[in-house]
Amino acid sequence: MAVTAGPIKGPGGPISSGPSYESQLTGANRDAYVAIQRLFATYGLDSLASKIFDYVKNGYSGDTITILLQDTPEYKKRFAGNEVRKQKGLPVLSPAEYLSTEASYKQIMASAGLPIGFYDQPSDFNQWIGKNVSPSEIQSRVDLATQATILSNPSYRQALNQMGIGDSELTAYFLNPDRALPALQKAAATAAIGAEALSKGLTFDKDYAELLATSGVSQSDAKQGYAQIANSQPQINDIAKMYGDTFSQREAEQATFQSQADSLQKQKRLVSSEQGQFEGRAGAAAGGFASAGGAR
Repeated sequence: MAVTAGPIKGPGGPISSGPSYESQLTGANRDAYVAIQRLFATYGLDSLASKIFDYVKNGYSGDTITILLQDTPEYKKRFAGNEVRKQKGLPVLSPAEYLSTEASYKQIMASAGLPIGFYDQPSDFNQWIGKNVSPSEIQSRVDLATQATILSNPSYRQALNQMGIGDSELTAYFLNPDRALPALQKAAATAAIGAEALSKGLTFDKDYAELLATSGVSQSDAKQGYAQIANSQPQINDIAKMYGDTFSQREAEQATFQSQADSLQKQKRLVSSEQGQFEGRAGAAAGGFASAGGAR
């Protein structure tokens, strides 16, 4: 019975079975071509259609064609984990076993709500398969990363969430910092700075925190700087109000982290005014005491 040609379902959706090749074949050869092409399309290797056509046309059997295709660069790239296994002396997985393992990995990542693009493509799983990492071990790693997210610094999580980065992205970071960093490094550094501001009861401005992060301000710098701002800001702002002025958190940040001249000068002027007022009040109090006969 002939195999009916039609759309083939592959990892990326419907895949053409190569009608231009089929039209050049008849009978058993056509059936063999379609069957093998369909099989390799399910592996994501529909690009091998021309090779399959050549092998069928040259009279190779289906089993021989399957063996020959496994030696192609395309096949080795698709099942790269098996190449690693060979180097390590581990038994290679059959395509069905390989695909099943990939599917298990993907399901674990999807169930954890990890972001799209983070371990959800065949190439993402090559090293795990090559190193014989079982899906159960990956599940344990994801569980630990999820727990680390739950137990992480609340201010850090708040800052990340404020930037539109949810717990799933943070879990991805804990699961594999190196892989997550290209997408999250700036966000993580920005959030770390924001977390220090929030932990001191100050405002977190994403854009400004990002500016600080990209200019080299570390979390340690932010911790020290925001502690200083939180301690001095209320008093300095009170003095500024006495003169009909203000000294905002942003000005304090600019003076502390960026040494901006205008903000630094304003801060010094207000601190000097406060010291002058204190000295003036102390002098007046002393003079009053003396005039009352308290000092001889």
